[in-house]
Amino acid sequence: MSLALTFPGQGSQAVGMGKALAEAFAPARAVFAEVDDALSQNLSQLAFEGPAEELTLTANAQPALMAVSMAVLRVLEAEAGFDLAKEAAFVAGHSLGEYAALAAAGSLSISDTARLLRIRGDAMQKAVPVGVGAMAALLGLDYPDAAAIAAEAAEGDVCAAANDNGPGQVVVSGHKAAVERAVALAQARGAKRAIILPVSAPFHCALMQPAADAMREALVAVTVSAPRVPLVANVTASAISDPEVIRTSLVEQVTGTVRWRESVAWMAGAGVDSFYELGAGKVLTGLAKRIASGATATAIGTPADIAAIAAARAG
Repeated sequence: MSLALTFPGQGSQAVGMGKALAEAFAPARAVFAEVDDALSQNLSQLAFEGPAEELTLTANAQPALMAVSMAVLRVLEAEAGFDLAKEAAFVAGHSLGEYAALAAAGSLSISDTARLLRIRGDAMQKAVPVGVGAMAALLGLDYPDAAAIAAEAAEGDVCAAANDNGPGQVVVSGHKAAVERAVALAQARGAKRAIILPVSAPFHCALMQPAADAMREALVAVTVSAPRVPLVANVTASAISDPEVIRTSLVEQVTGTVRWRESVAWMAGAGVDSFYELGAGKVLTGLAKRIASGATATAIGTPADIAAIAAARAG
């Protein structure tokens, strides 16, 4: 069996995430304490107790989701004897999840990752005035068709395929009017659904260039080590390990397409037949099952999930 670890992105956050882990396990508490300390904020309390509207803010959701993912990993190591370097072939994360993947693989420290995600969240929020941009999910269209619709809808504005999440599930991003044109075109061309998403900014398109510039500057100031296992990067949909290539890819993914469908397919092609999604929610688990037919996919985010894995491993 060849295993890959995946780490969820924005949208998977929910009030209460990580709380049961922190109550049950000291290694989880240590991760949350490290993140709180790095940010000089009681982010863990926000994740555990809410309010939801504050947790959903990009600058909070990004480091909070990473903290939950890393808490899950540390508990998995302590309770189930999991050894990432020996047992995982690859790590990968959806958008901000790429930072969690790198922290998991020892490429970035948890503290640096938390600070980078705070900078990233702030910069992405500030890159475009509220109301200027939008994102929409085009369901039932594959990537080439969705990308063509985005290009046609642009009409001099920005409109691009931002997330290629899975078969028939593509998200477009850009200027609000252009994204609305893309929705209308998609509906006219046989999309099952085309819906504007409730997001605060148009992520993963050229409008995010100010945030990419901010991340380039921020990443120069941190130590990036070679990961213990390769990262399958959003922008390349293939494995990378060189620290400078990792730095570059993290800058490029702010404006680039999240090539998630291709990334999962690439891992499956490289022999991965089992996916563990570490952290909040089960979005990537569902996508993995659709993209890599025959592979098993397991979401691990609660004490019960950890206990099930530990029992299976002891079995």
